[in-house]
Amino acid sequence: MLTAINQIDTISLFQQIQWVADPVGYMETAARKYPDIFTSQIIGFGNAIVFLNEPQAIQQMLTNDRKQFSAPGELNGILKPILGDASVMMLDGDLHKKRRQLVMPAFHGSRMQNYGQLIFEVTTKVFNNLYANKTINSSFLVRNAMQDISLQIILQAVFGLYEGDRCQQLKRLMSQMTELFNSPFTSAALFFPSLQKDLGAWSPWGNFVRQKQQIDQLIYAEIAERHANPEPSRTDILTMLLSASHEDGNGMTDAEVHDELLALLLAGHETTATAMSWALYWIHSLPDVKEKLLKELKNVTDPMDWMSIFRLPYLTAVCNETLRIHPVAMLTFPRVVVEPVELLGHKLESNTIVIGCIYLLHHREELYPDAEQFKPERFLDRQFSPYEFMPFGGGVRRCVGEALAQFEMKIVLATILLNYDLELSDRKPVKPQRRGVTLAPAGGIKMTLK
Repeated sequence: MLTAINQIDTISLFQQIQWVADPVGYMETAARKYPDIFTSQIIGFGNAIVFLNEPQAIQQMLTNDRKQFSAPGELNGILKPILGDASVMMLDGDLHKKRRQLVMPAFHGSRMQNYGQLIFEVTTKVFNNLYANKTINSSFLVRNAMQDISLQIILQAVFGLYEGDRCQQLKRLMSQMTELFNSPFTSAALFFPSLQKDLGAWSPWGNFVRQKQQIDQLIYAEIAERHANPEPSRTDILTMLLSASHEDGNGMTDAEVHDELLALLLAGHETTATAMSWALYWIHSLPDVKEKLLKELKNVTDPMDWMSIFRLPYLTAVCNETLRIHPVAMLTFPRVVVEPVELLGHKLESNTIVIGCIYLLHHREELYPDAEQFKPERFLDRQFSPYEFMPFGGGVRRCVGEALAQFEMKIVLATILLNYDLELSDRKPVKPQRRGVTLAPAGGIKMTLK
């Protein structure tokens, strides 16, 4: 017998406020009452949305794309003020598939080894600057340093820009813009359109609008320069997008290229910076983990053999456990029921919005015993399916930059651990909090460079 889906009975406005202010508390409270599936009234997706965190249900949702469930880009509208509406995140159907196929090669294969040297050099430069600026024995925010590293790397991958005035301007403006949404309070404007009012440069949304305009101008200037001086031999993503063409032979418009670049820049550095920050926090919180990791890293014959470092089992387990206990993305991209479907003994009607809850999935006790504890060994002891461990989402909207993010994370951690001596400035537990549409460490994690 099919039953109705349990629905959180708190009034809608209160749910919306709690979802923005304390998403972890909101999800955990709901899951204690309704462990596998529940209906929520959170803002940003419509009137109601069904949360799933049971692996088989998530598999059914993700492996029946376009049959039982579709994945319309328009449901990601909360990101439109930042990303525009022409990037791979916002596209649908065949256009989404083709754009994805165009972008994917930039993050796979032989390019990884080339990125290895870049990642090492950028990491070394950032930490040497900390030394030069007399950060020794005084606290610095780890997440700021990680964002500096990841932003430089993604600028190189996307634009081929490593130095120069335009690169530095983009780096500065991108950092400033992402900091505008660094807390639940400042992130609220993304969820409540009534707060998206340009009341001048000193208003929060007005400040965002002006910074976004400056970033847009820099990106369009770079596109125009590449049109005027084409270099087909270049391997950055911008060159690939400019040389691409649709079935009718026409290339992408400048607006389409712009939106794609902006999406890759933002998604490609914010999330990775957060993941690397959490990893450093746990490694330096647990001496046994750090000791095992250093022992494994020091046994690598050639410290510049990036692929050997990438394949290290314990380093991989530490990164996976970091992404499990603190998934940067709380949710999969939403799906819509195409035709009435049965899910976990419940009937879902057409047009119902369904979403996979990555955070709750990663904290299921039957999958991950002692789920609140950091235990890398769990990834050495068993293999988890793509529907049990999914820090990069799944299905047709799985993160295109997954391979680069994992590679970057491992090479950055290895470089820091082998060359610099860090310790936590404060032993108090660090909690996750909302940062835009993601979860990040509250306070940025203070560490000392010894």
